[in-house]
Amino acid sequence: MPDGAELLTRFENLPFTRWHTRARIVVGSATFFDGFDSLSLAFALPVLIRLWKITPAESGLLISSSYVGQIFGALTFTWLAEKHGRIRSATAAVALMSVMSLGCALSTNFAMLFALRFVQGIGLGGEMPVAATYISEVSKARGRGRFFILYEMIFPIGLMAAGQIGALVVPIFGWQIMLLLGGVPGVVIAFLLTRLPESPRWLISQGRLAEAERIVKEVEAKAGAVPVVVLPTVTAAAAVERSRWTELLAGSYLHRTLIVWTLWFVSYFITNSLNNWMPSLYNTIYGLGLRESLRAASMTNVAKVLLLLVCAFFIDRAGRRNWTVACFVIGGLLLAVLGFAGARSVTSVMILATVSYGIVGSVNAVLYLYTPEIYPTRMRAIGTGLATSWLRLASAIGPSLVGVMVGSIGTGSVFIMFAAAAVVGAVAGLFMIETRARQLEEIAS
Repeated sequence: MPDGAELLTRFENLPFTRWHTRARIVVGSATFFDGFDSLSLAFALPVLIRLWKITPAESGLLISSSYVGQIFGALTFTWLAEKHGRIRSATAAVALMSVMSLGCALSTNFAMLFALRFVQGIGLGGEMPVAATYISEVSKARGRGRFFILYEMIFPIGLMAAGQIGALVVPIFGWQIMLLLGGVPGVVIAFLLTRLPESPRWLISQGRLAEAERIVKEVEAKAGAVPVVVLPTVTAAAAVERSRWTELLAGSYLHRTLIVWTLWFVSYFITNSLNNWMPSLYNTIYGLGLRESLRAASMTNVAKVLLLLVCAFFIDRAGRRNWTVACFVIGGLLLAVLGFAGARSVTSVMILATVSYGIVGSVNAVLYLYTPEIYPTRMRAIGTGLATSWLRLASAIGPSLVGVMVGSIGTGSVFIMFAAAAVVGAVAGLFMIETRARQLEEIAS
C-alpha cells in the first residue's frame, strides 16, 4: 500500500482528464442551481410586493432571511464535510435547498415564505463552500486557477439564468414558477452527486489510503500514459488528521483568516446588495415596467459572466492578489461616480451599476478559488465555510440597510456606501498571499 505522500504526488502529476471534467460538470450543476435559487426570489419580489403589499423594509427582511440561514448552513455542512466527506455533505445541502425551493413555491403569505426561505438558505449556504473545497482538492497546482474559475463561472450563469428566465416567465406564469424551476432539477442533481468519487485528499487525511488509491488508479486509467515530468514530492501525515477549526485563529493562519474574512464581507456586501435590490429599484424608484426592470437587472450577471471568462484565462498570470486589488479599485471608482453624479439617471445606473457589479463580482469567484488554497486539508472545508459565513452576514445586512437608506436618504447614498466598502476591500487585498501555481500542501505549510 503506497503512503499518502506517494498518492498525492501521483495525483498531482496527472493531467486533467474526463474524470476531472465529470466532477466539474456534476458539482457545477449543483452550483448552477445554488445560484439560480439564491436569486429566484429577487425576480419574484416585484410581483409579491404588490400582491402582498410588502413594504421596502419587509422586502429587505425577506431577502435577508435566506442569508441568515446560509450562515448556519455554511458552518453546519462544512463541519459535516470534514467529518463525513465532501460528497455526502454536498449532496445533503443540495437536497435541502431543492426541497425547500418547492416549499417556498407553495407559500401563501409573508410569514410562511420568510420561514421557508430561511430553511432553504441553510442548504444554499452549505453547498458552495463544500463544492469549492471539493473542486480545489481534485485540481492540480498547474492550471488550478483556470480550472476552478471555469467551474465557478457556473454560479453567476445560474444567477444570469434566474434573471433572464425570470424576466420572461414571471409576468406570464406568476412568481411561483421561479421557485419550481429551481427545485425540481435540484433533486435530480442531488442524486447525481452521490455517484461522484470522494476527494482523494480528504480520504488520505482520514487514513483511508486504500480508497484513495482506487480513485487515483481510476484517474490514471483515464489519463492513459502518465507524463514523464514529475512534480516535487508533497508531504502527507501518516496519521489521521483531525479538524481543528481553532487553528484558523492561531499562528500563521490568523493573518490569512482575518484578511480573507474582510474580503468576503466587503465583496458580497456590495454585489449581493446590488443583485437583490436592482429589480425592485428599477421598478419602484425609476418607474420601469416589470418586464423592463427584470431584464435590466438581469444584465448585471451577464457582465459578471463575461468578466469571469476573462478572469479564467488571466488569473494564473495576474495572480489572485493583483486581480482582487485591481477589481476593487476600478469597481469602487465606478460606484463613486454613480453615487456622486449619476444616481438620478436610470441610464447611468444601468451602465455603471452593471459594469461595477461585473468587476467586483469577479472577486467573489476568486475568493472561492483562493480561500480553499490557503488552508490544509484537515480544515479546508471548515475554513472556507467560516469565511463564507461573512458573505452571508454581509448579504443579510446589506439588503436591509439599502432598504432603509433608499427610503430615508436616497439611492445616491447607497452607491457612495458601496464605493467606500470597495476601498476597504482594495486595502485588504494588498495583504493576500499569492497562491498561483503552488501545490495545496506547499501553501498550507
